[in-house]
Amino acid sequence: MLKAWIQLIRPSNVLTAISDVLAGVALACLFLQSELPETGSLIWITLSSMLLYTGGIVFNDVFDAALDKIERPERPIPSGKVKQSSAAILGTIAFSLGCFLAYQVNMTAFYIALAIVLMCLLYNGKAKHHFIAGPIVMGSCRGLNLLLGMAVLPDSLSYFYLAIVPIIYIAAVTNISRGEVYGNNKTAILVSMGLYALVILTLIYFAFVSKNYLAFIFILFFTVMIASPLLKALKSLEPQDVRKSVKFGVLALILMNASWIAISGYWVLALAICAILPVSIFLAKKFAVT
Repeated sequence: MLKAWIQLIRPSNVLTAISDVLAGVALACLFLQSELPETGSLIWITLSSMLLYTGGIVFNDVFDAALDKIERPERPIPSGKVKQSSAAILGTIAFSLGCFLAYQVNMTAFYIALAIVLMCLLYNGKAKHHFIAGPIVMGSCRGLNLLLGMAVLPDSLSYFYLAIVPIIYIAAVTNISRGEVYGNNKTAILVSMGLYALVILTLIYFAFVSKNYLAFIFILFFTVMIASPLLKALKSLEPQDVRKSVKFGVLALILMNASWIAISGYWVLALAICAILPVSIFLAKKFAVT
């Protein structure tokens, strides 16, 4: 029973939320030429991000219960291991606690947390079934998560446009995931490859501008992690290869965010974020990512 609940929240995915929010904090410090905020604020905003992600991922299964009976009967809700109503309660608690912890940081963070909740529910309830809106709304959840970190220093939100990078990236991953059940999604993979290239070029540009050239090491590892399984999926178009490319696309968020942190000049923090990756990969072997 406990394993079913852990599977429901997809722990390897939740860990990636840590990197999102801390990348936002690092970028805020870079733009404002400020030191890292006090430890308390970092803890609250990180836990808030993880809880908001948990709420979103749980409600994903709540809304998909009927479809999962057909496509993924082994999932916790359709298999009967977790009641749909109980999962909804868990998701609601996670969302509420996430917003409460964001409120402990400041009102700006609280408002962004509320926006994340609304976007998660919009995606799970409606947008995921739309060819264009689905990837964009899903990406917006990650973009807002980056802004949640930046909200620790609210003045940095004048650079809100950087949220477009995780939006594009997650839109690309979500687009690929359309073929993880049946495969044969060559067009989607090619489109996502173009979006991936745009994200990588953006990271390279900011690494040059910031003159933090060691960030290229992080960008290189990020590129390799997403490109290798994606090229294999493009060649085979088999569901298992597509699913693997989605899995590594999600996990590679850790390296993308470590790249942002390195671009901001926080090498130790970037390395610490990278340390999350092997833990996330280990959990991904035990519990499904998609």
